[in-house]
Amino acid sequence: MIQERDEFNFHQKIEETTGVALVFFTGPHCASCHHLRDLLLANKVLLKNALGEFVAFEIKADKATALVNEFNVFHLPSMFLYNNGQFHCELHSEAHSQKIIDAIRAALSKPAEEEP
Repeated sequence: MIQERDEFNFHQKIEETTGVALVFFTGPHCASCHHLRDLLLANKVLLKNALGEFVAFEIKADKATALVNEFNVFHLPSMFLYNNGQFHCELHSEAHSQKIIDAIRAALSKPAEEEP
């Protein structure tokens, strides 16, 4: 469910993705990032049941600096929501599975924003 991407394979893969995609930026020494990753892995069935088609893309900020700059990432973890390959918004949520599901549902009920 979590696929690691970098600036060389992110854009093509995200454009081909159907359903909901959560893109999150992490750092090697970021405890909150590790917690978010573990939470997504542990709750993959819950997320798929609640959201249907769902995939998460992890961008390691120390390895994909071009994407960090493109998305104007200033804090980690940072999350961005895509739907059917199209950018939707930056996602703000606590790292709890139900809160992430609720934040995604709320975001999808609003119009999409411009891609950073």
